[in-house]
Parts: sequence; structure tokens; C-alpha cells
Amino acid sequence: MVAPAPLSRDAFAEALRGLGEHYWDRHPFHRRLHDGRGRPEEIRSWVANRWYYQRCLAQKNAAVIAQCPLPEVRRDWLARVRFHDGTRDGEGGLAEWLILAEAVGLSRAEVLDERHVLRGVRFAVDGYLHFCRTRPWTEGVAAALTELFSPEHMAERVRAWQRHYDWIKPDGLTYFETRIPVARHDGAGTLDLVLTHCTGAEQQRAALAALRFKCDVLGAMLDAIDYAAAAWVTA
Repeated sequence: MVAPAPLSRDAFAEALRGLGEHYWDRHPFHRRLHDGRGRPEEIRSWVANRWYYQRCLAQKNAAVIAQCPLPEVRRDWLARVRFHDGTRDGEGGLAEWLILAEAVGLSRAEVLDERHVLRGVRFAVDGYLHFCRTRPWTEGVAAALTELFSPEHMAERVRAWQRHYDWIKPDGLTYFETRIPVARHDGAGTLDLVLTHCTGAEQQRAALAALRFKCDVLGAMLDAIDYAAAAWVTA
């Protein structure tokens, strides 16, 4: 039996980008929020639940580093840990997310103790972290390729929230404004890593499956938040 031939670099890149149709920007919950139809409690629920995802990102990136045998990749990927954790207390993406939480009317205490984190969100994020801890590093990197789709989605979010939700304090948008250019840069580098190191047909299939899995993780988070939105109340 003849083994399937790998895709060319361009065809593989196109296949990866094509998975953007499964990204969470098309989810009804995000569309509702971006159309200005989100209730304050829904936005607070999204912020409180996504905190759990944000909190796990540095651990996820550290797991990719731990799996990778290439020092040049590990050195580059370490910047992602620093982005979220910062170089000292009070800095970095997590600190900026807490500013967002306060800007939408949540206290730091209720975000940090994760009292609002839904079990569906926790299950999805834990599954993603487990994936990156147990799968080959190339698959963990490929899963991060949602960075190809996120910058424009975040830019749209900033514009929509400024237009529709003037009750959100402006400094709450700092995380997105900081993250957008970083995600654009990271997305290009991540794509190059995947295209360079996933050259066999089996590796390419695994990379595509990893990115689709990540899209499913994000979609599952929104499914849980959307389902619970009507009953969610701020403590």
C-alpha cells in the first residue's frame, strides 16, 4: 500500500487557514455581543469564564516548551509565557485581564476564586492543557494557530464594545489592544514553525486535527457560556 503524499507547503498552509471556518468568531454568542445585543451579565460571564482559559495559557505554552527538543524553538516560545505572566507581579496579560474584569463590573476576588467558571468551560480548557502536555510539540504548536484568526476578531471586539457598551471602562480594553499586534506576529511565526516541521503526511494530518481540536475547545467554551447566560447572575 502506497503511503499518502504530503501536501505542498502552500497547500498545507491553505488547509490550515481553511479551518478558520470553525473558529469561534462565528459563534452566535460572539455575534450577539459584537452586534450590541449582549447584556451586562453576559459580558461579565464571558470575562469571568475566559479568565480560566487565560490563566492556563502560560501553563500550556510551558508544556509545549517541555515537549520540544529544539532549543531555538524553546527560546522563541518562552516569550509567550512571559506575555501572559509578565516579568513581575502586576504586569502581563493576566494582570491586564483583571483590569478588564473590573472594567465590566467584576471584583478581582470573584474572578480569582473562579466562582463563576462553568464546568463546561473548565472541562474544555483542562482538555486543551492535557492535550499540550501529552501530544508531540508540533501538535501543541499547531493548536496555537488560532492566532491566524484572532487578531481581526479582537480588533472587531474592541470596535464593537466601544460602539455599543459605553458602560465598560476604557482601560478594560488594554489587553486586546496589547494582544492584537503580538498575535499577528506570533501567528506568522507559528505558521512557519508548523510548515517547516510538519512535512510528512501523517504530521500534517495531526497538525490539522490539532487546530480543529483547538477550535472545538473554544467553541465548547462559548456553548457553555451561552447556555448558562440566561441564568447567570453576578454575585
